[in-house]
Amino acid sequence: MRIFNAAAALSDNVANMARNVDSVMFCLSKGLGAPVGSMILGSRDFIERARVYRKMFGGGMRQVGVIAAAGLIALETSPARLHEDHANARHLAEGIAKIPGLKIDPASVKTNIVIFDCGASGMNAVELCDALHERGIWAQDTAFHSVRMVTHWNVSHAGIDRAVQELAAVVRKRKGQVA
Repeated sequence: MRIFNAAAALSDNVANMARNVDSVMFCLSKGLGAPVGSMILGSRDFIERARVYRKMFGGGMRQVGVIAAAGLIALETSPARLHEDHANARHLAEGIAKIPGLKIDPASVKTNIVIFDCGASGMNAVELCDALHERGIWAQDTAFHSVRMVTHWNVSHAGIDRAVQELAAVVRKRKGQVA
């Protein structure tokens, strides 16, 4: 799926970006919004070999027509709105940059992934992510003081504002201030 975010961020298209490779695989869920599924593109021989390996490793579903329809809708409609996820990620990064104890350069956020440093907050990334989860905010530790947050079709501008408020409250609480 990241290829669609890259294309949106670069004002390019997936076909152009993939023109010099012999295969591409991407997920239809997450940013594209389908309930499940992924696609692999390549030569007929490559696809046939990939199908054999997929079945060997337990992949495959029966009667997936309804899910396939959702995948088609995701491919047809979602790439045109990925710029909204990128704008929300920049908005999130700008909010995080204003929280004392957290460090991020909002200009470094180009797609829907926001990674920031929480080293000066008095918490490591696991502690911060756990505290956020208790408040209904999902974040992932990627290193001892590195936290990753991702925007997608189901995250609104108002949701970003709430996440920033909760993040600020968690950091203030840790520093002994009124949350």
